[in-house]
Amino acid sequence: MTTLTDPAAPEAGAPASTTDAGPRRRGYGRLWAGVPRELGYLLLGFPVALVAFVTLVTLFSTGVSLLVVVVGLVIIVASLYTARGFGTFELVRLGWTGRPGIRRPRWDAAAPGGDGPWRAFFAPFVDGHYWLYLLHGMVVAPIVALFSWTVTVVWLSIALGGLTYWIWAIFLPQGSRDVWPADRVLDGVWPGGSAAVGLDPLAIEVIAQFALGAVFALTLPLITAGLTRMHDGIGRGMLGAWRSEALERQVRHLSASRGAAVQAEDAALRRLERDIHDGPQQRLVRLQMDLAAIERRLDADPAAAKDLLAEARDQARDTLDELRALSRGFAPPLLQDRGLASALESLAARSPVPVELEWLLPADAALPAAIERNAYFIAAELLTNAAKHSGASAIRLRLADRDTGATGHWLDLWVTDNGHGGAVSVPGHGLSGLDERVRGLGGVLLVDSPAGGPTVIGAHFPAAPVDRVGA
Repeated sequence: MTTLTDPAAPEAGAPASTTDAGPRRRGYGRLWAGVPRELGYLLLGFPVALVAFVTLVTLFSTGVSLLVVVVGLVIIVASLYTARGFGTFELVRLGWTGRPGIRRPRWDAAAPGGDGPWRAFFAPFVDGHYWLYLLHGMVVAPIVALFSWTVTVVWLSIALGGLTYWIWAIFLPQGSRDVWPADRVLDGVWPGGSAAVGLDPLAIEVIAQFALGAVFALTLPLITAGLTRMHDGIGRGMLGAWRSEALERQVRHLSASRGAAVQAEDAALRRLERDIHDGPQQRLVRLQMDLAAIERRLDADPAAAKDLLAEARDQARDTLDELRALSRGFAPPLLQDRGLASALESLAARSPVPVELEWLLPADAALPAAIERNAYFIAAELLTNAAKHSGASAIRLRLADRDTGATGHWLDLWVTDNGHGGAVSVPGHGLSGLDERVRGLGGVLLVDSPAGGPTVIGAHFPAAPVDRVGA
């Protein structure tokens, strides 16, 4: 059959799981690996904070002093947006250090007053994040950055100066020098100092400076990591999104998913009602009429009654076949008895277009019954649409699982055909109903169907972890 190209699995509303390219460095060695990035962050921290402080104080104080006129409000709004810019840049700089990302606020969240230019203008006044960013840029960042910058510069200077003192100490004037700090310390421990140990005071000073520099150099990763962690904690508390915002977004998402699920179920019930009315119900009415005719002719014309009995038997068989076909869209017996893999194999075998099934789940995987029913229904609808509308000569059905870690376990269901393409989601029709069903499961339906084909449709929805039978 025709070879179909598998698309790369895209994001489905959840981050893909990450794997380490090699063994991760831990402990002290791992701290040293982050020193260059942390030094770059800390040494630039105070200049950036100073620019932010001067800019924000100038703008905000000017705006407050001009509040008696309208232009004061404009300048205050400008200061809030400027504070947002500096705060966002701070989050970007924290990301450069290799620290875990900080979830940023949603600046497009709805504000009271509806949409329009006035809503956009007054949005910063009612959004607490703007004021926290302003407080961070005007007060917190300058103080913290000055402290961390000072400690970093002093620690790095002592480390580098001590380790290299033996290089540049000989170029210092020694003739008039009568104070040797290392010799004084040694004299307090060992009376006589350098004379007692038989060394020149300069040699004692070089050894002491090198030892001091080594101590500061060895502890430098701890200092940079601690200071960066301090900035990261402040950034998470003042510049990151609030937990309540994440809960609100989750509630809105669940509400939207519930609404989509209700609409999908309503559409499915209406379609089932229509299919029963147009198919089995009409055949049952015909069967009732045939039985009535048989009853009238049974004594007068047995031969005609026999023919009508044969027709009635055919009607009953056709009705039973239609009822079985309707039930396959919801919970076929094969799905309940032998699982999703066997049900999809049967579905692929019944397709009028050749279907290649790729089952990438573990052979002994056990999915929840609700997930299996939804996956079967989605696959059946996609295969039916492809067979009816795509003009394809080959279809590929692919089912895989993906563990995203923080967001849980996801199922990826792909249907690819080599038809003429052009598939779109029209309200009230097949793909639109599938999209509602997938969104009702908390997932997403992706459609890629350029003119000329091929058509690639992926349904990605969360599911319980794939447990192994007997585990």
